[in-house]
Amino acid sequence: MAVVLDQPVADFDAQATSAKALSLSGLKGRQVVIYFYPKDSTPGCTTEGQGFRDQYAAFQAANTEVFGVSRDGLKSHENFKAKQAFPFELISDKDEALCQLFDVIKLKKLYGKEYLGVDRSTFLIDSAGVLRKEWRGVKVPGHVDAVLAEAQALNQA
Repeated sequence: MAVVLDQPVADFDAQATSAKALSLSGLKGRQVVIYFYPKDSTPGCTTEGQGFRDQYAAFQAANTEVFGVSRDGLKSHENFKAKQAFPFELISDKDEALCQLFDVIKLKKLYGKEYLGVDRSTFLIDSAGVLRKEWRGVKVPGHVDAVLAEAQALNQA
């Protein structure tokens, strides 16, 4: 079942960079930003990741953990994370379990060909595990600032 605003997000387990196994239940007490992006080391995904990197200290000050998710493997993620000096972990979702949970696989078109791809999306989960805000069909410019503002406001609530 896909996530619903103002409802608890089902617990999940995921493999991430730095050889970390993550679960949503293991993050209770902290807010969580999960952003889905199409592919490591592509221009838009790099720019978006750099935005989260550059604002990471502000997210941490707002009691918020940040995670990037794509269908790339851990080796690709490790290279992308190291090259961009991301202070947060990247989650490998090769089996698309998280993509399905958050309903981010959409029909896309590129050069007239249709394919199923990741719709750039971001989700803000509160410290109790409840989905509080979602952004779908994200355009990169200004997006990280909007997410940070929501995380800060939620942390103050």
